Amino acid sequence: MVEAKVILQNPTGLHARPVSIFVTQAAKFKSDIFIVKDGKEVNAKSILNILAIGAKKGDEITLKITGEDEKEALDTLVKLLEGLNE
Repeated sequence: MVEAKVILQNPTGLHARPVSIFVTQAAKFKSDIFIVKDGKEVNAKSILNILAIGAKKGDEITLKITGEDEKEALDTLVKLLEGLNE
């Protein structure tokens, strides 16, 4: 298992459009991928689960990834979250 903490910089947080982009990328990996915010862990391959955590700009989330391509998934998804600035 690998994990990383990310501070959200997107002005609107994780709303529908960036979550859709994130889930599309996450689904490309075989690993199990979760987002943790304020102690709540959700499946990061589900748009509704991610929207339900209500992550806003400045919030810290943790990506937790387990599986055969976990390192590649972590690198890709952290870069994606850091680059979501719409």
